[in-house]
Amino acid sequence: MERIAVTAEAGAVLRTLREQHGPLMFHQSGGCCDGSAPMCYPAGEFRTGGSDVLLGRLAVAGVPEPVDFWMSADQFARWRHTHLTVDVVPGRGSGFSLEAPEGVRFLIRSRLLTEEPPSRPAHG
Repeated sequence: MERIAVTAEAGAVLRTLREQHGPLMFHQSGGCCDGSAPMCYPAGEFRTGGSDVLLGRLAVAGVPEPVDFWMSADQFARWRHTHLTVDVVPGRGSGFSLEAPEGVRFLIRSRLLTEEPPSRPAHG
């Protein structure tokens, strides 16, 4: 069962960032303000350890390697029952996350963790 996914819009930003910076990773610390947002770094730039949980390896079309998504263990303890989707919206996020100069910021959309994705309403 997947715990993490990425929207097409976030995937497009990740492709651009991959071209500029090489392999990528995410970390979400669970702190306040920008710390509660997913932060995108060049792979390996943020040191992970025993206090971090690897939620998944995002497969992004056009990115040759998976993008690892890490979360602090404390944050994971609170969010363990949720499925997370990395999305992107216009605006300025943290100066430490790679997307900041692009005029967008990554954010997390969450839902209860289930075996099947939620159905999408028909557009009519």
